[in-house]
Amino acid sequence: NITISKNVIIKGGAQICSCNDKAKIFIGENTTVGNYTFIYASSKIEIGDDCMIAPFVYIVDSNHGTELDTKMNLQPNETKPINIGDNVWIGSHSVILPGVKIGEGAVIAAGSVINTDIPANHIFGGVPAKLIKKR
Repeated sequence: NITISKNVIIKGGAQICSCNDKAKIFIGENTTVGNYTFIYASSKIEIGDDCMIAPFVYIVDSNHGTELDTKMNLQPNETKPINIGDNVWIGSHSVILPGVKIGEGAVIAAGSVINTDIPANHIFGGVPAKLIKKR
């Protein structure tokens, strides 16, 4: 369920996990996945061509529920696909949360938490991430 295209570099300690038999991960050509980056799919994560994903990035397409009357470890897993366009740079220690679409040519500043869609050719950063400027 994991497709890794030509010329992809996956550096030491990175983990790419299709967490169930239906989950899919696709990594496009010429993309680099940095050291100790975690990519965990419970539904679908797509990463485009020519992306740079720095070390210690966390990309996860699922989250646990938070219903008050159910113990936390019994909450259902809620999933939303992630799509990262071509030519995207994600800075180290960033977190990409479920349901996010990052447009082509976008830059994510180091240490950011992405919980909303990012338009093409924009630079976002912070917790939660906000627009820094257009490229």
